[in-house]
Amino acid sequence: MSHSTGRELALFDFDGTLTDAESFGPFLEYVVPRWRRWLVIALVAPVVLAYRRGWLGGVPTRAVLTFFCLGGYPVARFRRAAQSFCRQWVDAHLRPETLAQLRTHQHAGHRVVVVSGNFEWLLAPWCRAHGVELLASRLQVSGRRLSGRYLGPQCVGDHKAARLREHLDLEDFACVHAYGDTAEDAALLALAHRRTYRGEPVVQGRPLPA
Repeated sequence: MSHSTGRELALFDFDGTLTDAESFGPFLEYVVPRWRRWLVIALVAPVVLAYRRGWLGGVPTRAVLTFFCLGGYPVARFRRAAQSFCRQWVDAHLRPETLAQLRTHQHAGHRVVVVSGNFEWLLAPWCRAHGVELLASRLQVSGRRLSGRYLGPQCVGDHKAARLREHLDLEDFACVHAYGDTAEDAALLALAHRRTYRGEPVVQGRPLPA
């Protein structure tokens, strides 16, 4: 039995939806020393090539890059670098029209949650500053350093929907809005009454455009 309260919920993917570009690659370039980047390029070039050719998915590609780029990285230094990158990069790449839509939801009193496959520590400063909740991929810590592995599954695909359901009860909301831009957002969009994909509304029950 539904027990909706009349409240509304707005769910936003981040990279490519709220921003006009993906931040994963630029962030790794920013945070990883040049000498280590060249070493990583030499080690993982086949993985990157396979991803670009469509032979390998985003989840394993990100896992490999994260392991080789961030394994052993000091947590405190990583978090400082993430905050600095967030200030410099994110505001320069926000989509004004999507940010305006987020603001419209906030002004209407809707609950707003960013659900992203990106690193939680990278997006947290922006989400705090803009007064929205965040569900994102978490990194495993070993002592005071990153292990290079994710803590649990990456927050993409079906895991976006799973994390959201762990976080709140969708039946508490009379209407759910969702915004995304890739197939990794499909499971999240499927939870919504009103779906927006790459800036265009999608009728409920119909497949996302290719």
